[in-house]
Amino acid sequence: MADPRPFLPSDPDALPYTYTPLPNPDEASEIRKRQFKELLAVFSGLLMLSLLVVIISSGHNSDSHANKNEPVFLAKEPYTTRPAKLRPVSRGIAAGVSEKSNRLADAVDGPAFPWNNSMLSWQRTAFHFQPEKNWMNDPNGPLFYKGWYHFFYQWNPNGAVWGDIVWGHAVSKDLIHWLHLPLAMVADQWYDINGVWTGSATILPDGKIVMLYTGSTNESVQVQNLAYPADHNDPLLTKWVKYSGNPILVPPPGIGYKDFRDPTTAWYTSQGKWRITIGSKLNKTGISLVYDTKDFKTYEQLNGVLHAVPGTGMWECVDFYPVSKTSDKGLDTSVNGPDVKHVVKASLDDDRNDYYSLGSYEEKTGKWVPDNQKIDVGIGIRYDYGIFYASKTFYDQNKERRVLWGWIGESDSENADMQKGWASVQGIPRTVLFDKKTGSNLIQWPVEEVENLRLSITDFDKVEVKAGSVLPLQVVTATQLDIVAEFELDKKVLESVAESNEVFSCNTSAGGSHRGALGPFGLLVLADETLSEQTPVYFYVAKGPGGNFDTFFCADQTRSSVANDVKKKVTGSYVPVLKDEKLSVRILVDHSIVESFAQGGRTTITTRVYPTKAIYGAARLFLFNNATEISVTASLKVWQMNSAFIRPYHPDETSNASLNLVTYIKFIVTFFIFLTLSFLT
Repeated sequence: MADPRPFLPSDPDALPYTYTPLPNPDEASEIRKRQFKELLAVFSGLLMLSLLVVIISSGHNSDSHANKNEPVFLAKEPYTTRPAKLRPVSRGIAAGVSEKSNRLADAVDGPAFPWNNSMLSWQRTAFHFQPEKNWMNDPNGPLFYKGWYHFFYQWNPNGAVWGDIVWGHAVSKDLIHWLHLPLAMVADQWYDINGVWTGSATILPDGKIVMLYTGSTNESVQVQNLAYPADHNDPLLTKWVKYSGNPILVPPPGIGYKDFRDPTTAWYTSQGKWRITIGSKLNKTGISLVYDTKDFKTYEQLNGVLHAVPGTGMWECVDFYPVSKTSDKGLDTSVNGPDVKHVVKASLDDDRNDYYSLGSYEEKTGKWVPDNQKIDVGIGIRYDYGIFYASKTFYDQNKERRVLWGWIGESDSENADMQKGWASVQGIPRTVLFDKKTGSNLIQWPVEEVENLRLSITDFDKVEVKAGSVLPLQVVTATQLDIVAEFELDKKVLESVAESNEVFSCNTSAGGSHRGALGPFGLLVLADETLSEQTPVYFYVAKGPGGNFDTFFCADQTRSSVANDVKKKVTGSYVPVLKDEKLSVRILVDHSIVESFAQGGRTTITTRVYPTKAIYGAARLFLFNNATEISVTASLKVWQMNSAFIRPYHPDETSNASLNLVTYIKFIVTFFIFLTLSFLT
């Protein structure tokens, strides 16, 4: 049973391990003052330079509104101002899709937590994609076109819960700084009147785009539909046309009318046809159906299925793509050959997790076979061991990489979401590569562009963290961070530690408060000064029979918030660690979301965190080591992270989507106030 007390209560004598403050508090205070002054000087200089640039740019564009015949892409906010009455209970399952609402599964112990606006406002992210308001879920049809990255997503214009689903649309030059556009597609035809659901984009050899998506008909039958841009010369793709012959596919015989959804990006075959796969099930066997087409209007169903796994239930949001066994570049979806592995991924409706497997694809038969049946789709490796679902990849021909999007849901109560007026974010897009070192898994890593948000850096070199101790790390603020850390364990101690028959699991352990010979150890993010709120992200090493070591990577939400209407659990999994590798982790902290990548991205965990005390300037960062027999040496780089300024697009935007003068001034003023408050705190 987990220790019901905080990880480190205010009384240090109550525990067999110690809280270790900085050696010299006065020195620490001077360090913080010096860091603040340095930041103040740097930002003052940047402010003056940037204001000069913006003023000059504004002067050049001062007559941009003079021509009234120029197109206005966002004349009015495309969001409904009066939300519809919210329906109280289950919506998704009745519609034949995932529950996709964040009602608290467990009964709240006592009165609901009294969230206030300050707490709820803090939860909104600074550099993760999310709409201005309301509910969002699956990523749809991402692509790169005429200099812009396009992102479409499931969105409810009428409230902060799932329902009334249409397609939101945003564009970016770098996958980080997004601009909201008008809705791409709405539910206005009999074949999608109950929802414009998930779909995928395919770019044809002539540069034209086709979009396949699932619609829920007026009788709630799931059908596949075709859409395409109204004007392929428009780089922003602001208007879409639905094919007059929709639907192009209906559920085949033997498939339930609510079990047929989410077409993939098409790939080109050697027979001169385009091929797609669609998720479904037969009883409790998850399957992916396969179709060929030459014109995207008429289709031929192949015999059998691409793949099937008994006991996995409905396969949603199936993805199918190649990865290179030899190159560090991504591959177009149509690539095949001896140096290629193919990935099949499915989002399991039964447990709301994304599973993938590596294997071999036989084009002639349209079949895929896993390399290892023990880690087949739905029973083996997950993309992410936290909240991560309905993911979708696309090939970015701009930078020759495979990019993964994932929907990050909420783990608070639905009532809290309605109070704050929004729900869900998208994870930072990730590059995906085959792990050539292990040969058994993928590597996921945040796209390189997110590093452009890095501001000041604080280095911590070879910090010794003794067994049973916690060390505070002096950083300017701890709400928006990019952390890169390495941990070294004493090899002599590793050899001397007794072997154990321990069967460890992140999910069933006591989390960060667990005490083993070789762990847990790692970082406490979004913690307050007294550690009454904290989120440990950590490694745990187990020494088994024969002296073999197994390493686990976990995240612990159990003490992340004192609120009682938040789901709190320990998540994580085994992470492969090769000989002579140091243990490494990268953590992106952005208010209520924490994305963690272990061993270069072999294992990832996405966590939603809702603290009530560890917010704004009160958020802190700590190193901890709860092992009983070993000290660890940690080296870290911690960057403060800027905002991504996600906002609506306006017709006078410049090509690099720079901020207008008013927005920029508001940001600078807000940032300096934030720094000052953090310093004073």
